[in-house]
Amino acid sequence: MREVREAFARFWPLTRGDRKWLVVIIGCVVVAALAETASILLFAQLTDHALKAGSLAAFWGPAGAWLGVAVLGALVGYLGNSLAVWTAERFVLRLRAGVFRHVQELPPHFFQKHRQGDLVERLTGDVEAIEQMVVSGVVGTVSAAFSTLFYAAAALWLRWDLALATFVLAPLFLVAARRFSGRIKTASQEERAADGAITSVVEESLGNVVLTQAYNRRRAEEKRLDREARAWMRASVRGARASEMYEQFVEVVETVCVLAVIGLGAWEISQGRMSLGRLLAFAAFLGYLYPPIRNLGQLGLTLTAATAGAERLQEILDAEPAVSDPARPVPEWPVRGWVGFHGASFRYPGAQRDSLHEVTFTAGPGELVIVTGPSGAGKSTLSKLLTRFYDPTAGVICLDGVPLTDVPLEFLRENVALLPQETLILHGTIRENIECGRPGATDSEIERAARDAVAHDFISALPDGYDTEIAPGTAMLSGGQLQRIAIARAMLRGAPVLVLDEPTAGLDSVAARRVVQPLRRLMAGRTTIMITHDLSLAPDADRILVVDGGRLVEAGTHDELMAYAGAYARLATPTAIPTAGLGLDHLAARSV
Repeated sequence: MREVREAFARFWPLTRGDRKWLVVIIGCVVVAALAETASILLFAQLTDHALKAGSLAAFWGPAGAWLGVAVLGALVGYLGNSLAVWTAERFVLRLRAGVFRHVQELPPHFFQKHRQGDLVERLTGDVEAIEQMVVSGVVGTVSAAFSTLFYAAAALWLRWDLALATFVLAPLFLVAARRFSGRIKTASQEERAADGAITSVVEESLGNVVLTQAYNRRRAEEKRLDREARAWMRASVRGARASEMYEQFVEVVETVCVLAVIGLGAWEISQGRMSLGRLLAFAAFLGYLYPPIRNLGQLGLTLTAATAGAERLQEILDAEPAVSDPARPVPEWPVRGWVGFHGASFRYPGAQRDSLHEVTFTAGPGELVIVTGPSGAGKSTLSKLLTRFYDPTAGVICLDGVPLTDVPLEFLRENVALLPQETLILHGTIRENIECGRPGATDSEIERAARDAVAHDFISALPDGYDTEIAPGTAMLSGGQLQRIAIARAMLRGAPVLVLDEPTAGLDSVAARRVVQPLRRLMAGRTTIMITHDLSLAPDADRILVVDGGRLVEAGTHDELMAYAGAYARLATPTAIPTAGLGLDHLAARSV
């Protein structure tokens, strides 16, 4: 039970703010148990004084009292159960929001180690399992405990010697629950892992349906799903069998107890020491007593099973964000856009070598700096460091001379706009996709950004215009059109520093040329760092940085590096490089 205690201690603080309602719920539980106890005693009175004597006059008093107690119990039960559901759902809402908030702060490598479907399962099924432990478990335990106390006390009051004789078998419920808990926990762990695997397979298959169909992988994907589904089925069946064995064992024990009571009661009646009404009431109390005791054992099994979900959720919550806000952040200032890397090195967690090693360069307002090099050289790592997905393991990166580690994350990302290599599209309207660049932007501002991104015409031609629903991978728009929506989003943000990671990747030559014009507008007046293999844009750059093996091996203008005939010249030679690129008249050759 140590795991249960640790998990409970971890998540119980989330009930803060709802504990007064838990007290009210427990109060309702106590009143409902008392009402049930009173009802049974009134039934005994009716049996002995009205039914046995055949007296209608003796009927009305106990009957009215019984009806009043039943109405009170119903009202209190309704209030308690409604509050319990409301409180439980508030807990789930709060826990899920907290876990989701934490997940959004985790670094990219965390999501590379965990399948998305498994994370989805942890945010749904595992969260609900913890609610069963912390909220429903507490209410259920208190309810069962008070019911057991009241029914046992009433049975002792009726016939203490007979009650003690039947109580002897009660510990068997708890012993049985303890014996079955290990099997149920193991089965629950396997079942939750299999749930996550099934979700992952379905999500991956649907997300790559073109690959599945084009490469005739339908049967392979069906086998993958069948393998995970069978693992889930085996775990589910094992857990169900263990629970069912416990249930059937308890039924047998209860039957033995009831038969013992009836047998002893019959002998007591024959000796004139017990009335029929008291015997029926005694039997009823025992009938009501054993289910709460059984529930206490069942709650132990439920808590044990819930620890499987708690362990999976704690793995997420124990993962540390790669960066955090500074303890003493610098005050916000009007950012100009000076970017400086000063001996910056970085190694990904678990990697054997640095992805970047002692990189130094600067970029100022209005400058275009192109970063190129072979695949895997460390180029994209620059963008992750500049937007503070990670902090350098050595050296420092500055914005307007201020180390990024002293800048609040939200303020930094308001002033450094990232256009990632993958065109990121949200489920929603085109308007919502553009607006997320600056939430609260007006329709005219959104339209102006779309015009600057050369996206307004094709958006307006759609049946619903800016209110057209789109989603990742939508076939309604081409890759170039989706990229222009992403550029409009970056334009709306208006950040003084712009990081472009392979802005024309995945586009054909026609689509790439259409993207160049809006990119030109987007870069104008901003500090732009473009990570790219497409060196057709290189002649317009103020500076070209060549990264290889994590090191900055060359820096200069296009003409200077071509004349040097080094790594850049080898990269650029296969590419037809035009003499006129983006046409930014303010660009001039500069050295690092």
